Amino acid sequence: MASSQQAKSFKSVRGLLAGLAVSVCLLAGLASANAQAPAKQPPSAPQATPQTAPQAAPQAVPGFWDPRRRPERPDLSRLTVIRFLTETDYPPFNYTGADGNPAGFNVDLARVLCEEIKVTCTVQMRRFETLVDALTSNRGDAIIASMAVSPQLRARVDFTDPYYRVPARFVSRKDAVMPEIRPEYLEGKKVGVIAGSAHEAYLKAMFTDAEQHPYPNDDAMRAALRKGEVDFIFGDAISLAFWINGTDSGDCCAFSGGPFVESRFFGEGIGIAVRKGNDVLRQALNWALFRVWEKGRYTDLWLRYFSVSPF
Repeated sequence: MASSQQAKSFKSVRGLLAGLAVSVCLLAGLASANAQAPAKQPPSAPQATPQTAPQAAPQAVPGFWDPRRRPERPDLSRLTVIRFLTETDYPPFNYTGADGNPAGFNVDLARVLCEEIKVTCTVQMRRFETLVDALTSNRGDAIIASMAVSPQLRARVDFTDPYYRVPARFVSRKDAVMPEIRPEYLEGKKVGVIAGSAHEAYLKAMFTDAEQHPYPNDDAMRAALRKGEVDFIFGDAISLAFWINGTDSGDCCAFSGGPFVESRFFGEGIGIAVRKGNDVLRQALNWALFRVWEKGRYTDLWLRYFSVSPF
């Protein structure tokens, strides 16, 4: 996953998993995920509570669609095939399966969308930096590759509604987990963060009384938390979820507090890209995304890939 992130300066537009990734107003179902923003006058800080097992919260599956904004079924008669483009190595979202075929969350979601629309679906894997050129030159119809919506990319392609976000979260050692995190709770606390990242900018803006400790990369930041050199680390919740649940963490740590999703710092979210002006396909995908979520298939897919919820 680290090698994939290094190859993606392009992916800074992802709203940073990822540097291994939806608009805030669309997070109608995110109440169950306890999304939070700093408050100016909170109650006194809660006691840290021990946590003895990695968090696994099926109820924390995020919802990015508003049931009150049901899209109308578009005319699908002009769609016979959707040629999806995805990237080669960004697990668990995109990777080559044991059988040599494309696999991952994005790939499975693409196939589910094609089933909903009732069209033939193909998935071609390419290097991330070649995807937009391949789309605009008609070598594919849609990009589903954890591509973040950004003004720069909107100038070249159109996007569906977001189908997931890359939230930010705090992680602490298990003996110091806090159920809620607000700026005054971290006064004087040592917080590790990646230097120059959106997460560092957010801490500087919102958590002014925390003692920030910038690190050059994820490995150094996470090692500092394991050794007790910092009290918390703050970063991309998706990559942190996999670290918490993996062997590299040594079962040391867990999420503290809920997700932070402010679009000004962490981006608009992750969408499916289509060629400029291809409203037929864009509307069909938006309709299918809503239907897949409404039927519970999105939730099933999310839980299959995320045993520790980033939300």
